[in-house]
Amino acid sequence: MERLSQLAIQTTAAVAPPQPPSHPLDPLSPQEIAAVSAIVKQKYVGKKIYFNTVTLREPIKRAYYDWKERAGPLPPRLAYFVVVQEGVTAIQEGVVDIGSQVLIQLKQTEGVQPILTPGDLQDTEDIVRNDPEVIRQCEISGIPRSEMKNVYCDAWTIGYDERWGASRRLQQALMYWRSHEDDSHYSHPLDFCPIVDMNAKKVIFIDIPNRRRKVSKHKHNNFHPQSVAERFATAENPSGFRVDDTPYNVTQPKGVSFNMDGHVMNWSNFQFHIGFNYREGLVLSDLTYNDHGKVRPIFHRISLSEMIVPYGSPDFPHQRKHALDIGEYGAGNCTNPLSLGCDCKGVIHYLDAHFPNKDGEPTTVKNAVCIHEEDDGLLFKHSDFRDDFQTTIVTRGKKLIVSQIFTAANYEYCLYWIFRQDGTIKLEVRLTGILNTYIAAEGESAGPWGTVVYPQVNAHNHQHLFSLRLDPRIDGDNNSAATSDAKPSPFPFGSKENMYGNAFFADKTTFKTVKDSLTDYQSTTTRTWDIFNPSSINKHSGKPASYKLVSTFCAPVLAQEGSLIRKRAPWAVNSVEVVPYQDEDFGYGRLYPSGDHVAQWSGDGPRGMRHWIGNGDDNIENTDILLFHTFGITHFPAPEDFPVMPTEIFDLMLRPRHFFTENPVLDVKPSYSKTTSEVRTGNKGVDTCSLNVDTTSRLAFNGTSAETTSSCCSKK
Repeated sequence: MERLSQLAIQTTAAVAPPQPPSHPLDPLSPQEIAAVSAIVKQKYVGKKIYFNTVTLREPIKRAYYDWKERAGPLPPRLAYFVVVQEGVTAIQEGVVDIGSQVLIQLKQTEGVQPILTPGDLQDTEDIVRNDPEVIRQCEISGIPRSEMKNVYCDAWTIGYDERWGASRRLQQALMYWRSHEDDSHYSHPLDFCPIVDMNAKKVIFIDIPNRRRKVSKHKHNNFHPQSVAERFATAENPSGFRVDDTPYNVTQPKGVSFNMDGHVMNWSNFQFHIGFNYREGLVLSDLTYNDHGKVRPIFHRISLSEMIVPYGSPDFPHQRKHALDIGEYGAGNCTNPLSLGCDCKGVIHYLDAHFPNKDGEPTTVKNAVCIHEEDDGLLFKHSDFRDDFQTTIVTRGKKLIVSQIFTAANYEYCLYWIFRQDGTIKLEVRLTGILNTYIAAEGESAGPWGTVVYPQVNAHNHQHLFSLRLDPRIDGDNNSAATSDAKPSPFPFGSKENMYGNAFFADKTTFKTVKDSLTDYQSTTTRTWDIFNPSSINKHSGKPASYKLVSTFCAPVLAQEGSLIRKRAPWAVNSVEVVPYQDEDFGYGRLYPSGDHVAQWSGDGPRGMRHWIGNGDDNIENTDILLFHTFGITHFPAPEDFPVMPTEIFDLMLRPRHFFTENPVLDVKPSYSKTTSEVRTGNKGVDTCSLNVDTTSRLAFNGTSAETTSSCCSKK
């Protein structure tokens, strides 16, 4: 607090500060956003500014745990902001102390551009539709001037273009045409690309290919119910939808098993805080597990800190298509209101998200976060063959899912954080939405860089690579990390140490320095990574309490050394990087591996991961560490992905190893249990299956129906 007061700029609000939340990691409330905006506006009286970002500046870890674990004071409630000032190229960024209502930092940062907001994306479409040269290019493409209302664009960050660098705030407009407002325009891409200056609100250049291609005359390829009926309807089935798709409903007559106290979740021995911000979207913090009365810390913070979607066409200007969606747009900024559809099913708890508009006024995305439970199948089972499997125990589980969905132009990213009752944490990613497309001439081949998925529609090869940021706190503050590789014995067949040649072991290599940690996934050794506390030793195994990162979807970045993609996403070069944690001015540090300001960064210079790695000599053994993990997929498009993609699913897992002294779900009540003695004496044992589910269903066979009753225990 002394440092805050020393640096305070004498700009304060004239009204009482908003009521602080009960938890220091809670996202800013609408009242807090309004208060921060009012303080910032006082510094710019008589000047035109546009608010880009107002978000929580999370407290440093020491201050947070002093408050939580040592009865210390509540950390200062700080907000970070970015504004764009009209006529000024430098961005304006700073920090406000909400409690004292003081502007404590304000600086102008040259040579960078701020994150793009949904408002920016919407403005771009209006700008290009009204530009005379864009209209002329549409006419050349075969679209009359009168049809400009049906011309659409997906506004993308320009990535980096050496013609302008970061001197102007730019977007590239990927152009399309619809014959009707309900059409999907991705089946009718155009061949030119306007460059828009967002501050000047005008088109400054248009990239035109050497070979021109007229807009397709093929019917738009749509996917809404009317289009389905047009494709598949029959006299017996006018809707065209499948007739065997019966309803599936989820009921929880006694309510949910979790308890939410504000943003703090308690569920099946887990406790954690659910945060949300403009950039990362969902943030899980202060994760602990109640191990029979002993509350054990696991992670301080988990989030997706960055991603990149590099496209594989070498033709200009497609090399610019490598969106770093989290740093350039924001997973929070682009999040969906999940109440609009069946994004979640069951008994749902929702959390809203709050952001500023360009005038600094708070706006709300309703139901931005969905929280619900699902059946998790078997937790464990065993049967004894000695009495025809009558001696058996079956324990079924539930899983808790915390999710968000965000839309980055054409793609939907569905993120599901899944908690299992055995202490496992999973992240499941589902990709859907629509392929980014470019026009192909009639009969033109896409070559090796893409696929023709519909007449005159070329979908380029691309990757989806994410950076998972883990701030571990397994049984305390100082942790280490290691690779774990399954390897055959180094001793040869017939030797004293390996007489029969069958020996194999887990080869664990602990990282001592940052450069040791720069490792890649190895399928031949089924490589995993262990995060562990060397001071917390399991009394049975003699090994340290660990969480194991199990991740097999580890696509390597395919762009070559020296490419913009590798320069702008230095974190994507390796599957894992471990760096020491450091605080930053006024808050929690080392968040973003492509740097604080990603838009239009050239990739040059020490920023983000490149800066944190340095010469690679920093110690990362038994200290406060961060682990960054690159995972994702490589997508070679196919016609099955169009006109809208069925979800493509990949996941990873954080699994406790040597953390517990026995199976941690023994205390979950079994669904069915009968011991050998109960079988012998005719005792009923335990059978809760009929209490948990409706076990009666109707099955149809060859036009006839029959009642059948099944036990839930026999299901998966």
